[in-house]
This record gives sequence, structure tokens and C-alpha cells, in this order.
Amino acid sequence: MKHKNEALNKFREWKTLVEKQSERKVKKLRTDNGHEFCSDEFTDFCKKEGIQRHKTVRKTPQQNGLAGRMNRTLLERVRCMLSNAKLPNQFWAEAVSTAYYLEYMSFISY
Repeated sequence: MKHKNEALNKFREWKTLVEKQSERKVKKLRTDNGHEFCSDEFTDFCKKEGIQRHKTVRKTPQQNGLAGRMNRTLLERVRCMLSNAKLPNQFWAEAVSTAYYLEYMSFISY
């Protein structure tokens, strides 16, 4: 994202992608109280889609331990993927997408 006002559109894109790939609905969203997540439009979208919101206090990373740990795990996997495949950093986005997909799919049980 280049601008924080793009948050809702990026979230919509991500939600569509995840729901198509997993055939499951997004039910919960955890964010900080950043302005980009607190707009009426963002709140209305989540209500309309039946997404339960959990907001943490801004600038308190200790409340976002789970998200922080997941980001660290993804970063480690991306580095390993690129290193083991001997790929340059220009493939970073694809590696992140793949690492996230693998992580997300491992949580889905049928």
C-alpha cells in the first residue's frame, strides 16, 4: 500500500482471494485502531459481510503478539524459500504469497 486510504480496497482484494482459494468465509479481523481501519466505510463493509472486528490499541505491539509472530514466521519462510531456490529478491512478492498460502491452507480442516 502506498497510502493508508487504500486499506479497505486492499482488504477487499485479500478477502476475495482468500475466500476463493479456501472456499471459506472470513469471519474475524484483528487490527489496531489505526485511522485506516476505523473509517465508517471500513466498519460498514465488515458489518455487511458479517466480519467480527477486534481492535487493539494503536502503537501497542504487545497486543499484537500473534500477528507479529505470524509475520516473523512468514519472513523466515520467505528467506528460506529464496535462499534454497537460489532466487534473487525480485521474487520476494511471489515467495510471500506462496508462504502465506501454505500457512493459511495448513489451518483449514475439512
